[in-house]
Amino acid sequence: MRMISPRLRALLLFVLALTMVLAFSYREQLDIAALQSWVRDAGIVAPLLFVTLYALATVLFLPGSVVTLAGGALFGPVWGTLYNLVGATLGALLAFLLTRHLAAHWVQTKIENAGGWAQRLVRGVEAEGWRFVAFTRLVPLFPFNLLNYALGLTRIPLLQYVVTSFVFMLPGTVAYTYLGFAGREAVAGSTGTIRNALIALALLAVVAFVPRLVARLRLQPMLAIAELKERADNAQGLILDVRSADDFVGEQGHIAGAFNLPLEELARRVDELGDDPTRPIAIVCRTDRRSAEAAVWLARRGFTDARVVDGGMTAWLAQGWPVARSASEAKPPAQP
Repeated sequence: MRMISPRLRALLLFVLALTMVLAFSYREQLDIAALQSWVRDAGIVAPLLFVTLYALATVLFLPGSVVTLAGGALFGPVWGTLYNLVGATLGALLAFLLTRHLAAHWVQTKIENAGGWAQRLVRGVEAEGWRFVAFTRLVPLFPFNLLNYALGLTRIPLLQYVVTSFVFMLPGTVAYTYLGFAGREAVAGSTGTIRNALIALALLAVVAFVPRLVARLRLQPMLAIAELKERADNAQGLILDVRSADDFVGEQGHIAGAFNLPLEELARRVDELGDDPTRPIAIVCRTDRRSAEAAVWLARRGFTDARVVDGGMTAWLAQGWPVARSASEAKPPAQP
């Protein structure tokens, strides 16, 4: 990164941005039929030409799904999947390297100096590493093309990024490639049109179900009330009470050492939780409904070990364990 002079880096970024703007402006003029004809006429080098065009489309923010459908129509479900996957991975790699070598050092310095939610988010992504890449490839939380550039701003190892992207983009690539193949067969009047359409729909249904499955698997398991007691006794991690200030000192009281940050104020006061996104956080409310909302919100902002306490204060009181009722503990927690 440091071998590129600031002026050259700025020039390259300007050229890249200008090229993206032009490509985006003329995206409606992208003629898939003409593209297919051009690639088909390339003969033996057609696969190489197609992979190159796919990679360029990825770098320039052109719609990858359209190109993937074209790959299925051109090369069939097997070879089309391979060429689509190689093209998408190569494009993702190029975008990743562009930001890593042109902007990552500057952006990382700005984020570290600024601190706050951006720093926590980046640290959380880096802490999860390949798991985060796998999740985002299976569950499109962000646009694919944008995500490639964004991940280049992190310190995720290059090899992890490439291998994970290749493997976990496979389900979606298979589905869209087969859909393109089925469309070609339907236009050609193939006798297997109905069968191909049903297979394509089944693959799309699987891809649509994958995000829910992955999201469920990513949820941290609930923290048993006995484990919370052990944490409290040994001052391990943070106990975050997301009830209102009145409830915190009210009838149920609160666990000694807990930090009160009401769910409604979480977005505004999240900086009070500190800068370590891997710090264990046990989230408590009256039962566990509000805690679950807080856990989802924290996970989306890079906190990797925020767990809901099963049963909350109701379960704690059922054990007969002591509580406190002083409001003095509603101050920000000390950093480990």
